[in-house]
Amino acid sequence: MSRITLLALQVLVAVVTLALWQLFSTVPVFGKVLLPPFFFSNPVDVFSQIVKWFSSGVIWKHLAITLWESILAFVIGSGSGILVGFWFARQPRVAAVFDPYVKMVNALPRVVLAPIFALWFGLGVWSKVALGVTLVFFIVFFNVYQGVKEVPTTVLDNGRMLGMNEQQLMRHVYWPSALSWMFSSLHTSVGFAVVGAVVGEYLGSAAGLGYLIQQAEGVFDVAGVFAGMFVLSAFVILIDMAVTAVEKRLLVWRPTAVARD
Repeated sequence: MSRITLLALQVLVAVVTLALWQLFSTVPVFGKVLLPPFFFSNPVDVFSQIVKWFSSGVIWKHLAITLWESILAFVIGSGSGILVGFWFARQPRVAAVFDPYVKMVNALPRVVLAPIFALWFGLGVWSKVALGVTLVFFIVFFNVYQGVKEVPTTVLDNGRMLGMNEQQLMRHVYWPSALSWMFSSLHTSVGFAVVGAVVGEYLGSAAGLGYLIQQAEGVFDVAGVFAGMFVLSAFVILIDMAVTAVEKRLLVWRPTAVARD
């Protein structure tokens, strides 16, 4: 399937979904509107709200704050996840000692941690960043850990036979092996970094996309709630595109699907 065909199909899915939403929320079917506007709004009102936010400039401040929180959570969470994942994979005894504690912390509901972070760091940026880090870290950590562990023993033995030291093995064997796993987790982590920031804003803040959504929900402005979610979705897609660009740059050596076939 060509790139243009794929993009056309993706746009078609969005257009059909929005058209059905508009139809079922405005046109009665058998004498009844299937999606009452009070509960579901409609695409026209949602789009009007988005245009109003951007034309008035209201949203830029909130978007910038959420972007900053998400970037910090993504960078800190993924960076620490990569480092700890490599460390645990290269130090089996350390991994064995800390394994139950890692699983225990990972099992904690993040929503429960949000009020604690607000108490520790206040209602500013860092409480949202801390929540996002807890979501991003474990996704990246487990993937990097598994990626390093999956290096075939034969490849390592061949590298040592060629005279590679540990530093060279790390650069030419372990790191390339972990990259594919790492980027698969980074694509997921982008969304979780934003989720952490928005959930933290929703629970307590004075600005951000989560704050906008919470304010709209408080006055039963369903169009505002959906508008915030659409802006948030577009926001995540743009960040994911940036991660994809970096991935293509770093994994240029990886064979394409056609080459593998």
